[in-house]
Amino acid sequence: MNFSGAIKSKLPGVGTTIFSIMTAHANEQKAINLAQGFPDFNCNPDLVKLVNSAMKKGLNQYAPMPGVLSLREKIAAKTEDLYGAIYNPETEITITPGGTHALYAAISAIVGEGDEVIVLEPCYDSYIPAIELNGGRPIFYELKYPDFKVDWNEVKKLINFKTRMVIINTPHNPTGAVLEADDMLQLQKILDNTDVVVLSDEVYEHIIFDNVQHQSVARFPKLAERSIIVSSFGKTYHTTGWKMGYVLAPADITKEFRKVHQFIAFSANTPIQHALAEFIDQKQHYLELSAFYQEKRDYFQKLVAGSNFKILPCKGSYFQMLNYAKITQERDIDFAIRLTKEFKVASIPTSVFYKMKTDNNVLRFCFAKSNETLEKAAEKLMKV
Repeated sequence: MNFSGAIKSKLPGVGTTIFSIMTAHANEQKAINLAQGFPDFNCNPDLVKLVNSAMKKGLNQYAPMPGVLSLREKIAAKTEDLYGAIYNPETEITITPGGTHALYAAISAIVGEGDEVIVLEPCYDSYIPAIELNGGRPIFYELKYPDFKVDWNEVKKLINFKTRMVIINTPHNPTGAVLEADDMLQLQKILDNTDVVVLSDEVYEHIIFDNVQHQSVARFPKLAERSIIVSSFGKTYHTTGWKMGYVLAPADITKEFRKVHQFIAFSANTPIQHALAEFIDQKQHYLELSAFYQEKRDYFQKLVAGSNFKILPCKGSYFQMLNYAKITQERDIDFAIRLTKEFKVASIPTSVFYKMKTDNNVLRFCFAKSNETLEKAAEKLMKV
């Protein structure tokens, strides 16, 4: 069946995401998939029981558009406990069907035709299409390889009367870098006396290592008053397939966010929200998450320490960057595909996270896997 009419693509340069492509290669080659960022182990069985219980209780119809109030109240208490920030659960917290939805709705609510959005590269691949679909123009700042630090004086030079938003991500996907308190203070300073909104992608907030404290924008009142914070239950509770997230923002920004959110999804999964409202009381599941993933990071690094890959610093998230310059000078996309075909380990080439496809000979590997999976993958990587 063919449609004879002419369709002008709104995203002419966009194809299938690299995550889908590399996962398809992994499945085709029967390779170990360290490409897409999802755990290969189950979530807590008590959480599943709570979801099932909510379903059996008949909590299966639409949730309120902003989310189940009891869950929003628990998030407010958790945020105050962790970051000392007070958010009104009725007017400043919204439950969303995943972090990507939240990011898109936030950008759609704030960014209009001709607005500029400063993006720190490499960056998660949903940012740019969302900006462009809303008529905005992404302005790129490239993080400094190999430690991926930000020079805020350079970022400041990018700000002008057209700047509507700055997007930050900490802990950072794909690099594993984290922003420090001084980064937040510098960002706060350069945005003073502007109308720029901060979109802070903090979905890995509970996966941060070496006793480093997550610097949420919520900790900085002058920054928080202009910021939209996106978080993810999927990353925190090993349930990426449930697509559950939430947004924190001041009431005036939340009002605009919800105008968009209600027409994209209206509301998020009802029984899961009720289950999370109970499960979130068990604080150890998020307070101990950093230690859980640090053990996996350390184990994976130990397993590949004697390989021809160079291990780059990983301070947060569940991604490990490995430089392969000693092995080959192939383009990272070509090497990632060859690694999948010949050595049966799938990864993500990091050039896809850059507008200009910057290639540092680095691949991203997800270590949110069972130790058995990591051991099998490392055994193969040692032979490269």
